[in-house]
Amino acid sequence: MRDPSQDLIVILDFGSQTTQLIARRVRELNVYCEIHPYHVSPDAIDALNPSGIILSGGPASVYEDGAPHCSREFVTGHRPVLGICYGMQLMTHFLGGEVAPTTEREYGHALVEVSQRTRLTANIVDPLHVWMSHGDRLHRLPDGFTAIGRTENAPVAIMADADERRFGLQFHPEVVHTKEGHELLSNFVLGVCECSPTWTMESFVETNIAAIRAKTRGKRVLSATSGGVDSTVLAKLMREAIGDDVVCLFVDNGLLRKDEAEQVRAMFADINIDLHFVDATDRFLDALAGVVDPEEKRRIIGATFIAVFEDAVAEIGEVDFLAQGTLYPDVIESVAVGGPSSTIKTHHNVGGLPEDLRFELIEPFRELFKDEVRAVGRELDIPKDMVGRHPFPGPGLAVRVLGDITRERLDVLREADAIFIEELHAAGLYDSIWQAFAVLLPINTVGVMGDARTYENVVALRAVHSRDGMTADWSPLPHDLLGRASNRIINEVAGVNRVCYDISSKPPATIEWE
Repeated sequence: MRDPSQDLIVILDFGSQTTQLIARRVRELNVYCEIHPYHVSPDAIDALNPSGIILSGGPASVYEDGAPHCSREFVTGHRPVLGICYGMQLMTHFLGGEVAPTTEREYGHALVEVSQRTRLTANIVDPLHVWMSHGDRLHRLPDGFTAIGRTENAPVAIMADADERRFGLQFHPEVVHTKEGHELLSNFVLGVCECSPTWTMESFVETNIAAIRAKTRGKRVLSATSGGVDSTVLAKLMREAIGDDVVCLFVDNGLLRKDEAEQVRAMFADINIDLHFVDATDRFLDALAGVVDPEEKRRIIGATFIAVFEDAVAEIGEVDFLAQGTLYPDVIESVAVGGPSSTIKTHHNVGGLPEDLRFELIEPFRELFKDEVRAVGRELDIPKDMVGRHPFPGPGLAVRVLGDITRERLDVLREADAIFIEELHAAGLYDSIWQAFAVLLPINTVGVMGDARTYENVVALRAVHSRDGMTADWSPLPHDLLGRASNRIINEVAGVNRVCYDISSKPPATIEWE
């Protein structure tokens, strides 16, 4: 939640899978931003009084029937506008320029030669190392615009109007592959839009504590707690806001990592938060028996969690609100956020909730990224080893045991995963990795152990580097570490005869396998 006195940048979503990265990069500048659908009304945006507008990229062509078009007022109005890729082409289309298919699609790294310094390109290294992804390009500039940057295949890679208030970029400044992307966005947000960098996690904590108190007004809140970073920080925030009016409920769903239930209970005792503990292992595993579709797993887990919560109320006493640690990426990947972006996967606490939910939801982190939640945790003085834990999916090991979920398969995965994490800690690499885990594959392979043929399970290991979970690169772990982990897993975990290492990045893969 933003303090209304803080500046705002509005991003209009035209369906790019990196729209949310634009938001993340703007927030890194300590300026709040919101994503809205391309078809939002100008009056609705005027009511928010943003300092500037960013038009995202998208997969469509502006001249196609049915292509997403926002109101022309967003381009012709008084606020600064930055169009990115499709957004630049739409701006051109609205203002009388011409967009046409390029004879050669430009995808990947490119060099942009800057021919003119403006408020957008001030202090930018020339040439710019950028990331292109487009099949159309500008054939004719709108009146009053100048091409101030070009590539070998795009005569207009950057454009600006005479007032230096409206700009277009044919490339994507939000992705890490564009080395000068941060500076370009900073020049637009802080320079052209004149935003003040006042949106910090300190201000977020203050604003949300006040908002939670105002919303609950002495009523009781049930806080869903898994022991992960998000729910732990949420529990502490709720405790700071309303004290004993929050009841932290920890459910052992049978899908946790090795010894995790005991570790979570001890961890919360260390930060002086009481947990109401429920062992619902049988209930979850019975509901998941025979289910192999990952989307169905997530829906079942979400619905079962709510049923468990409702039953727990009978013991706890009546509550009016349910607090969840839902994050921005959860929402993004579960639904087409504010526009035509493709749904990636349903998150159990977003798409899995029943329509007749009896609790009113409180989701303070719904617009935050993982690293922002960690920053909130530090503001709340949560110990480093707690806020530094690797992300763990809400559905738990259900989405890491691929295929049928059984107690035996869960136990195999727990042991393999624990060995992998132990080796990362021993090598001093755990804190430098965004997320690491093991996956149990739904196949058996032939092996030889003790001169005898085996036909047993395959475990895949996964470790990635990321800034926010929206994109990720696989971690090139030392070969000797992988060798030790593989050797230990095969020798110490009954039923495993093969270990693989996942070297795919996001995209095209996701971090989790399901």
